[in-house]
Order: sequence, then C-alpha cells, then structure tokens
Amino acid sequence: MDIVETRHASVRRQQRAIPAFVVGLLMDQGACMRHQGAEVYYADKAARRRIRRSLGCRIHAIVETYLDAYVVCGDDGHVVTTAWRTQRLRKP
Repeated sequence: MDIVETRHASVRRQQRAIPAFVVGLLMDQGACMRHQGAEVYYADKAARRRIRRSLGCRIHAIVETYLDAYVVCGDDGHVVTTAWRTQRLRKP
C-alpha cells in the first residue's frame, strides 16, 4: 500500500516519533472506524493478534510499543495526521 501523507502529517509523525513503517502497518492490518468525517486506523486486540502473526514474535516485540498510535486518513486517502492514543477510542 502506497502511503500519501500531507505535509502536516509528515511533520507531526516526525515530532511524535512514530515510524512510517507503523503507519503502513496500522493502515494495512489495523482496525478502522469512521470518526468526524475521516477514517481512523488503530490497533485493537484483534489487530494486534494479526500483526503478531504476520511479523513474528521477535519483530512484534520491537514494534509493540508503537501500536498505541493511530492514523487519521481523509476521504481522498491521504494521511491527515498521526498521534498517540492516550484514551480509549470510543466507537460511535
């Protein structure tokens, strides 16, 4: 999957120390929900299980700390921003 980030998203991702690899991983294998007109990708329990199976235990142990991030994508498919989850994401 080719990830297209806005300039804002790229700057925020770097400021928040979220690797581009994790953004792609969340968009490919993470859970997705619609929130305030955008798609939000995050790692719930099932997504974490899928990621662990696809990466293997060793790499998953390294990446696991980054799975508390989430990615916001607009309707055009561009990544709008990335951030760390500090609270539970509420489903509508």
